[in-house]
Amino acid sequence: MVNRVVLIGRLTADPEMRYTQSGVAVTRFSIAVNRNYTNQQGERDVDFINIVAWRGTAETCANYLKKGRLVGVDGRLQISVYENQEGRKVRNAEVIAESVQFLESNRTREGNGSDFGDSSYGGNSGESFGGSHNNNNNFGGGWNQNNSSNQGRRKADNPFEDDGKPIDLSDDDLPF
Repeated sequence: MVNRVVLIGRLTADPEMRYTQSGVAVTRFSIAVNRNYTNQQGERDVDFINIVAWRGTAETCANYLKKGRLVGVDGRLQISVYENQEGRKVRNAEVIAESVQFLESNRTREGNGSDFGDSSYGGNSGESFGGSHNNNNNFGGGWNQNNSSNQGRRKADNPFEDDGKPIDLSDDDLPF
C-alpha cells in the first residue's frame, strides 16, 4: 500500500508552531494549490490543504516560511475522525510533511537577500536544507553549521548563489 502526497502551493498564512507536552515541535500551516483545469468562468479553482510538520522540519518551517511563500511538500495523507460538541462525526484531512522544499527565496519575493536561498528541509533524523538527508545538518546545500571553518562564511563565498545579474553563456558553453 502507498500513501504519498506531493504538493506545490503557496502558504495562506504564517505557520503556527507549538510544542507537545513532551517538548516535540509541531507546526501547522495551509497551502493553496491550483487545480489543473478551469471552471466555467475560465478561472482556476484552488484547494486549501492543511499541512503538519514535526520536530526539526516544524522549527525550520516556523522560522523561515511566511504567508505567500511557494513551497513543495512531500508527505502522507492522514484522516482523523472526531465527534464535535454537537455530537456529529467530523473528518479532518491533513498532510503530514516528511519534507518541505522552499521553492523560492525571500529575495525572489521581497527583493532582498535575507534568506538562505532556494532550499529544502527534510524530516529524517539527519535533517538538512538542500535535500541531502545525511547526519551533518547541512544548510544551503553544503554549508555545514557544525564545521567551525564555515562559521564565518559569507554569502558571497557561494559561487552558485544568484546575484541577480544575467549569466553570459555562448552556444559553445552548452553541452547539447
